[in-house]
Amino acid sequence: MEQIHEIITTYTKHGWRLRRALVKPETRALLKERETEIFEDALVEDSSIDALWFARPSHAGREAWELRLLSETPYALFETFEADEGEEDREAVRREMEARLVEYSKARSSEIIPRPS
Repeated sequence: MEQIHEIITTYTKHGWRLRRALVKPETRALLKERETEIFEDALVEDSSIDALWFARPSHAGREAWELRLLSETPYALFETFEADEGEEDREAVRREMEARLVEYSKARSSEIIPRPS
């Protein structure tokens, strides 16, 4: 939970706003009643990964979104949207980014070679 707080604090310091949280069921169970305190007014969604969606205004009226994986090694995907881009199109891109992050997460976990005991 401390890692989540640190990530949110860092992004906030740089002008980002937490918009959504993707959480695994086991993470949600650990957070229990602190979920609202930690994520405030962000939408919390069940997921197969733990990740945070941040957004902030970008240049020329665009909006930047970043999907940050909650892991020891920082990893994020970034996209900007035109001011006149429809919400349906934005959501399709965000879901595609989530799918890419899930695939990245699966590939990373399969690269871990267990140490002999």
